[in-house]
Amino acid sequence: MSKRSMHFADNLYSSDPIVLTDMIHHFNQTLEETPEIMWRLDMLVTYGIIVPHGEWEVSGFTANMAYRVLAGSPVDTVVVIGPSHHVSFKGISITDDDTYETPLGDIPIDTKLVQYIKNEFDVVSYPLAQSEHSTEVQMPFIHHYLPNAKIVELVYGFATVESLEPIIRYLLENRRYAVVISTDLSHFHTLEDANALDAMCIDAITQVNIDLLNNSCEACGSIGLESLLLAAQKENLEGILLDYSTSADVNGDTLSVVGYLSALFQEKL
Repeated sequence: MSKRSMHFADNLYSSDPIVLTDMIHHFNQTLEETPEIMWRLDMLVTYGIIVPHGEWEVSGFTANMAYRVLAGSPVDTVVVIGPSHHVSFKGISITDDDTYETPLGDIPIDTKLVQYIKNEFDVVSYPLAQSEHSTEVQMPFIHHYLPNAKIVELVYGFATVESLEPIIRYLLENRRYAVVISTDLSHFHTLEDANALDAMCIDAITQVNIDLLNNSCEACGSIGLESLLLAAQKENLEGILLDYSTSADVNGDTLSVVGYLSALFQEKL
C-alpha cells in the first residue's frame, strides 16, 4: 500500500500527537468560555467549509471552529482542496495513494472516489503536487474530528473555475461527502489595510457574491473560493462566517499581516 507522507510536521504543526490533541482541546476550551458562540456552533450542520492553512499556532483556532461544526455532519469522505504553493503546473492534481500520514495516525484515502473523479473530471495525479501544505495542515483536524472518515486531496495549479466547480458541485450534491476549501486571505499588508481587504472577502462569502469576490478579495485560494461560491449559488446555499483573525493577533506584528477566516455553507433556512 502506498502512503502520502507528511512534509510539514514540526514546521506548520507539531509531529507530536499529544501536542496536537492538547492544542485542539485548548482551542475548544477557549470557545467554551463564550457560551453564545458554542450554542451557535452546535446548531449548525454543513457539508462545505472554508479554512486557513497557516501555522496551527497562528491560524489553528480559526480553522478549528469549522472542523468542530463539520464533526456533527454525517459524512463518509472529506475532500480537501487547496492551491499549490511549491510547484507550478496546469490543472488539478489528485493524490492517488492508499493512505495519508498524520501524527495522529494514517487516514484512509477514498480510492473509489479518487478513481471516479479521475474518470469523470479533468484531473491528473501529479506527484510533485502532493507535497502541499495548504491541504496537509488540514489532515490532523480531520483525523481528530472525523476519525472514521476517508479523505481525498485535490491540489490545483493554474486551474480554472470551469474545471473545479463541477467537482465541488458533484460533492455537495452527494451528502456523503464534505468539501474543505483551503485559503488564506490578504498577505503582508498593514493590519488596517488587511482588515479592509479581508472584509471584502467576508462580504463576498456571506453574500455568496462572485463579483465582489473577484473585484475586491485577495486570497491565495481564490480559484477554490470562486468555485465553491458558484456551486453554492447553484445549490441555493448560504455562507456563514465563523471566525476572522490575523497573524497580528498572535505575533503582534501589525506592519506585515496575513488574514485568516473560517466559514461554512449550509442550506438556506
